[in-house]
Amino acid sequence: MKNLINGEFVDSKTADWIPVHDPATNKVVCMVPKTTQAEMTAATDAAQEAFKKWRATPVQQRARVYMKYAQSIRDNTERIAASITQEQGKTLADARGDVFRGLEVVEHSCSVPALMLGETAENLSTNVDTYTYRQPLGVSAGICPFNFPAMIP
Repeated sequence: MKNLINGEFVDSKTADWIPVHDPATNKVVCMVPKTTQAEMTAATDAAQEAFKKWRATPVQQRARVYMKYAQSIRDNTERIAASITQEQGKTLADARGDVFRGLEVVEHSCSVPALMLGETAENLSTNVDTYTYRQPLGVSAGICPFNFPAMIP
């Protein structure tokens, strides 16, 4: 199994692997690396570097990236749902629902041009105007619950 770091799949250097079992058969369907601190640091550093370009990317272009992502989810719904079923033991119908809910989140992200609008208030006080900008703040990480793997990220 490989880690995706800086747009490339790289072999993990870990000695610790986590088996993923098919709950229906208890067979191991794959092994995933328990990522090392160095790998996590490399991934975070790469994300911080990529963020510089992302933040400078016009919001319309960001929306197009999300639109392509949404289309990829649509094109691969059955594969994603089958993987969720195998790894989680959910019914295929429930797994498809998870993928669909994740797709809805991505579709909402396609609204980034409107979501990024700031606000202004003129003459809030004597000779005082206010304005706000909404800008990406930076890199974050999250641990997604096992029972909604397609929706939460």
